[in-house]
Amino acid sequence: MSEPSSRGPGRTALVTGATGYIGGLLAQRLLAAGWHVRVLTRHGDAIEQQQWGRLVEVVEGDADSGDDLAAALADVEVAYYLIHSMGKADDFSERDRDLARAFGAAAAAAGVQRIVYLSGLHPDGELSPHLASRVEVGDILMASGVPTAVIQAAVVIGLGSVSFDMLRHLAERLPVMVAPKWLRNRIQPIAVDDVLHYLVGAAELAPEVNRTFDVGGPEVLTYADMLQRFAAVTGLRRRVIVTVPVLTPELASQWIGLVTPLDAGVAKPLIGSLVHEVVCREDDIHRYVPAPDGGARGFDDAVRAAMVGAPPDHALRNVLLGAWAVAALLAAVALTRR
Repeated sequence: MSEPSSRGPGRTALVTGATGYIGGLLAQRLLAAGWHVRVLTRHGDAIEQQQWGRLVEVVEGDADSGDDLAAALADVEVAYYLIHSMGKADDFSERDRDLARAFGAAAAAAGVQRIVYLSGLHPDGELSPHLASRVEVGDILMASGVPTAVIQAAVVIGLGSVSFDMLRHLAERLPVMVAPKWLRNRIQPIAVDDVLHYLVGAAELAPEVNRTFDVGGPEVLTYADMLQRFAAVTGLRRRVIVTVPVLTPELASQWIGLVTPLDAGVAKPLIGSLVHEVVCREDDIHRYVPAPDGGARGFDDAVRAAMVGAPPDHALRNVLLGAWAVAALLAAVALTRR
């Protein structure tokens, strides 16, 4: 997990969202790279419980408080914005918009030299509400007056990544599945270590760089391909996948909530993003940040790394689960056609 660096002591990076999956890993990467790491969190005790928690400076506060933002951003060189509402409330896009504006303004007032934001790969045109909000947040930060790097990634392969956990549990629990047609859409997944590499590298971008960057692994796959490849890598039989043309994100999220540990409210924005093909349209990041040693990790290797030490999924013991889920989905599809 270490990142070689010749940085001197004293440079401070702020990480928001450090209690989340990417935020926690990023804090550790930045520490290994020689940064002084500060985190802004509402739950300081959750940070202290981490092995790395006593190595970071904790500012306990809320991102919607001007005073808390000012305290967290004081003397910060690079600020990582990893705050997402995941569409859990009806007004999530408005909240995301307000938080991004407040953060950008506070960062500018504090003299922060760079903001780095992790967003999602997306095509042109109309987007799902969740993905559109992610894109809007990036635009707001880039317009803040602080040079901003918006790192855009699709499915992140790593244990603890919500998008990967959904993939894993679907592949493990459903030997036969009737699924939405978006399983045939193209996706460019990326290993979590490679995402972290680009996030850390973005801290060193020149001041004139204020833009988005697409990042992805070396392979473009469909979601169905990823399910089959996951099964092959982990020693499961080939999955039987039948796609149907009629299945709304709402119904699909309820299906995901039934057959995986994910909450339907979390699954819905993820599924809304998967209705789009999400493939890199440029690789300009490599003009500024060298590729990871040995190149970006392929899908199979990323899955192997992610599954090291993964706890067993005891739901596999329930042989009836897959058949029941398929029957429930078929019933839901039939209802939509009435």
